[in-house]
Amino acid sequence: MTQTAPVPTQAVSAGPEPARPAEPAVLRVREAVPADWPEVVRVSEAAFAAGPYGHLQVGEERRRFVRDVEGRAAAGAVLVAERGSPGDRGGAEIVGTLSIARAGTGPSRLATGDEAEVRLLAVSPTAQRLGIAKRLMQAASETALGWGASALVLDTGGKNLAAQALYEGLGYRRTNGADDASDTEAVADASRIPHIDYRLPLQLAPGVVVRLVRPNEIDAVSALSLRAYELEYTISGHYRDDIVSVAERAEANQVWVAVDALSGELLGSVVTPKPGEHLTTLPESDEELDFRLLAVDPGARGRGVGAILTKLVIELARRRGLRRVVMNSGPQMVRAHRLYERLGFSILESRVRTVDPGDGRPPFQLLAFTIDV
Repeated sequence: MTQTAPVPTQAVSAGPEPARPAEPAVLRVREAVPADWPEVVRVSEAAFAAGPYGHLQVGEERRRFVRDVEGRAAAGAVLVAERGSPGDRGGAEIVGTLSIARAGTGPSRLATGDEAEVRLLAVSPTAQRLGIAKRLMQAASETALGWGASALVLDTGGKNLAAQALYEGLGYRRTNGADDASDTEAVADASRIPHIDYRLPLQLAPGVVVRLVRPNEIDAVSALSLRAYELEYTISGHYRDDIVSVAERAEANQVWVAVDALSGELLGSVVTPKPGEHLTTLPESDEELDFRLLAVDPGARGRGVGAILTKLVIELARRRGLRRVVMNSGPQMVRAHRLYERLGFSILESRVRTVDPGDGRPPFQLLAFTIDV
């Protein structure tokens, strides 16, 4: 039996490939601000008009949904991809967009519980075949993971083959049968297009939820991190101050936490940079992701929390399209070294350096670890 649904929520055209820009363009994905909303509407309408269902009738309700960027932002987030040539002072051009809705909000149709849903993926007809849809989807998964979502769900029309290939290439799996996705030329109403539903799990291990730290958890993460480091290491006053400066790091970077899925108890934490940035001077290219201050509460040891948080960093690098993960570690942190080696890290000999702490202690070798992703 054929299932029907509202008009597909993604518009990735499979049409002829337009000419590429004459010089390499810088592409950046970020959250939309109110000043972007008219461009979000323009790109969305142009993309859907050029897609495989552009010939169908679209009702007023659908038009209102596409134009209600403010409402979609309030239900979760609206992302935009903007493109500009290096040195271009004329401003970047918005060439793609998507919305992410939390379950139970107006824009969400499929998401339940702690899932999140992708709606209205759209790439400008003049910017197809440049990897923009993939970048937006990767950013969407990181955004939803930051909320603590268990999965991302979405749907697309049976004729939208380019979108289907994109989702399946990113690891999404169909949640309805192929027969349910049958599509015919006889369909003339955009509200009755047969659809395919997809789901991408986000969490890395059962029983533990990974997400970004919340403002009311800052002090608790500071205390947890200090307990973890003081249990095994002798730390200087300067390093202690660094460890507990969680509020500053959460503002400038990303502070991830692992929490018990049932009790909500904080189990551990790790710090990564925001997309396109670095935490330290260790990375030597924009294709490397560094991380710092992996900490597991002493009471949570034995649950694999350190491995979950380290795998999170590796997964972030993959989703950002980066080549490797790198990090520094002091020579005394032997337990952490064993964890990294079990996960496939190796010592990056060329970046091991000697550090003079300058506080009366002798110089020591600061190790560097790496893993290709």
